[in-house]
Amino acid sequence: MKPTYLLKNNRINKQYEFHIEGSIPKVEYRRTKEKIYLTHTEIPKKLEGQGIASQLVKAVFEEIERQGLTLVPLCPFVAGYIQEHPEWKKLVAKDVNSM
Repeated sequence: MKPTYLLKNNRINKQYEFHIEGSIPKVEYRRTKEKIYLTHTEIPKKLEGQGIASQLVKAVFEEIERQGLTLVPLCPFVAGYIQEHPEWKKLVAKDVNSM
């Protein structure tokens, strides 16, 4: 079973983060009142290949859903995650046709 990590919203740096063994995997964002634009996902080298990026993106989606925001996935990893997990298409802005 994979460990679960606590999602933190670093509003100053505009990124969602996990804090793991001194490293910070992150998803960067821009936000308006109703939409959130996920722009970049970054996983430190020593944490790659452990499924942390997918776990992070899923946690971010759950937070976006809780906040009632509409998602605009600009990050290729985020867009790919949605294609692999179509249940999250419900968050995507209707005017985004890359999905």
